[in-house]
Amino acid sequence: MAPELAGKMTAKAAAAAAVKPATRAYVTFLAGDGDYWKGVVGLAKGLRKVGSAYPLVVAVLPDVPESHRRILVSQGCIVREIEPVYPPENQTQFAMAYYVINYSKLRIWEFVEYERMVYLDADIQVFENIDELFELEKGHFYAVMDCFCEKTWSHTPQYKIGYCQQCPDKVAWPTAELGPPPPLYFNAGMFVHEPSMATAKALLDTLRVTPPTPFAEQVSDRRSSRFICLLVACMYGRLTVLWSRELPRRTS
Repeated sequence: MAPELAGKMTAKAAAAAAVKPATRAYVTFLAGDGDYWKGVVGLAKGLRKVGSAYPLVVAVLPDVPESHRRILVSQGCIVREIEPVYPPENQTQFAMAYYVINYSKLRIWEFVEYERMVYLDADIQVFENIDELFELEKGHFYAVMDCFCEKTWSHTPQYKIGYCQQCPDKVAWPTAELGPPPPLYFNAGMFVHEPSMATAKALLDTLRVTPPTPFAEQVSDRRSSRFICLLVACMYGRLTVLWSRELPRRTS
């Protein structure tokens, strides 16, 4: 018997698309003229392969070449140019130099033609259908806890003592020496949000008065009082280094 095509849309997905084909979408971000567009193509192909009912919107900065945009359109992506968001002038050393452009991701809250979006970084690969994320209870911002074990956290006490917010029982936080444990911190590479001009304005206003840190836009997201951050089940988003030993793989 011939195998079923992996990209065939399930009946449930087709029904969802028929009901609200244009009010929900996946969204990713692209900047510059480098090869990162190839990751967006891989993401688009992955979503098609698992039979997703929803389109992929690509928020692009003005410096993305027209040739790259045409390729994305040919892959079924919806290309949407956004204005850059620049961080406040400061002397902050970002954990990775390219993090400085990530403030522009805040523009996706302005995509108000969609009632709900699932943001995925362009280096994420989808292995199973995750459309169910659009069915999460409305009125919340959903994200996944970050992992302090990554090298980019090496400047923090969490990294230095081996504390992990995903597995807080492995290494107890030394309250006597360092005070209360740090607040929950999410990874901005994957989240579920509801576009709103009011929220977009609040985020940008927060950015203007919030001292930047090495992790750029994630701090602006975390400190905005408009969000109730609920953690998505861990199967959706721990970092790649944890997949092989701890989690079933749905995204990576």
